[in-house]
Amino acid sequence: MVEHDALDVTREADALGATREAYDAAALTYARLFRDSLRDSPLDRAMLGVFAEAVSASGDGQVADLGCGPGHVTAHLDEAGLAAFGVDASPAMIELARQAYPGLRFDEGSMAALAIADGALGGVLSRWSVIHTPPEELPVVLAEFHRVLAPGGHLLIGFSASDDPSHPAQVFDHAVAPAYRWWPDHLAAMLRESGLAEVARMVREPQPTDRRQFREIHLLARKAPSGAV
Repeated sequence: MVEHDALDVTREADALGATREAYDAAALTYARLFRDSLRDSPLDRAMLGVFAEAVSASGDGQVADLGCGPGHVTAHLDEAGLAAFGVDASPAMIELARQAYPGLRFDEGSMAALAIADGALGGVLSRWSVIHTPPEELPVVLAEFHRVLAPGGHLLIGFSASDDPSHPAQVFDHAVAPAYRWWPDHLAAMLRESGLAEVARMVREPQPTDRRQFREIHLLARKAPSGAV
């Protein structure tokens, strides 16, 4: 794990605590709004399918859905044949996920300090979960993704795109907690610095019916296989 000073740890704890409390308060509403969201999102389902195939082709292994919310995407990964489990900072979200999908595993935890062994995972999914991480703290989270992935393991990360490369992280008005959108090339560079090489990306342009007119980005990245130079 990346070392950082006590002030950084305090800031992370404050941001995480505020986000946790906000999602606890909104958990029931969030679950009602988004539990069936994949049904009407063929592009999202397609990218999750690509991720599932990439993980399976690299030797399977467990997959962590980090920021799993009410568990609907974890369940989708399970249906795709992956050994998926969910992690979320919100106890209320974890309780809803356990109730909805009692056959799956859901744990409370922080993306910045995962209770997962080094190299234990074949895949990590971070679907709109890093948007609440302050920019100065994101390298710690990306380092954790790299740490828990096995050599050759894959990460699929989803986020909203900023519209100004000179300001790669832009705050936006999120209904639940403070959030950031990222310039895609900048976040891809941060992944490379963390040891995760971009494999592919999908860009979804905003639709007229979207409440926020932001591009949605899915980046698929891979940790170098054993023996790679």
